[in-house]
Amino acid sequence: MANRTSTQNLRKRVRYHYRGNAVGSTLRLTLGCLLGLDLRRVGSGKRMTFGKAGETTLSQWMASNARVCWIEQNEPWDLESQLISQLDLPLNLDQNRRNAFHSRLKELRAQARERARELPVSS
Repeated sequence: MANRTSTQNLRKRVRYHYRGNAVGSTLRLTLGCLLGLDLRRVGSGKRMTFGKAGETTLSQWMASNARVCWIEQNEPWDLESQLISQLDLPLNLDQNRRNAFHSRLKELRAQARERARELPVSS
């Protein structure tokens, strides 16, 4: 696997998952879809989030239910591939097509995007 080095440090990346929005966090997109939040087009209409209320609800849910831990690793992309191949990680789509939930999760996210495209752009 190629080195996919992020330009952000781990703290910024984790903080964005907890406080950002579905545009920049596939974790937030996945959790919001699973929780039944309404994805909406915002701004120019190309970006999609759960809106202010939905993103707040999601942040509160994550504060109560989601935990993060990490270990230092010189080549984390190698460890990521190993973990995905060895563990049952149903919310991870990347490198995880063998997971039984993969196609259902992709479909849920696609349906949410399609519904959002049918709705007017939110302010």
